[in-house]
Amino acid sequence: VQLQASGGGLVQAGGSLRLACSASERTFQSRFWGWFRQTPGKEREFVGRIEWRTRYTWYADSVKGRFTVSRDGAKSTVYLQMQSLKPEDTAVYYCAAMTRPIAMGMSVSSSAYDIWGQGTQVTVSS
Repeated sequence: VQLQASGGGLVQAGGSLRLACSASERTFQSRFWGWFRQTPGKEREFVGRIEWRTRYTWYADSVKGRFTVSRDGAKSTVYLQMQSLKPEDTAVYYCAAMTRPIAMGMSVSSSAYDIWGQGTQVTVSS
């Protein structure tokens, strides 16, 4: 299975963007779907994740209250709605899923995910 991320772009500070991540196989199941971001020279950073069955979400403190992760079961798609964007949100954003069971506490770690989208650039201008 492959993940396809889309929706990145250039936006002014205070603006909004919505990223989407779709699985190539509609029957693919992953307990958690995550969003991460990365800037040059830094490690990939957790942004948010959703538990597919319960829709329970969890966010990094840096985006809490501004970003929302949701999912559409019919489309096998996960979304990252980003509002009140700041220049420090500029990064390549990656969606991720997993094929193996993990403890819930691991769902914020990039090492828990073994399927990754190609990344989409988000640039926030000041």
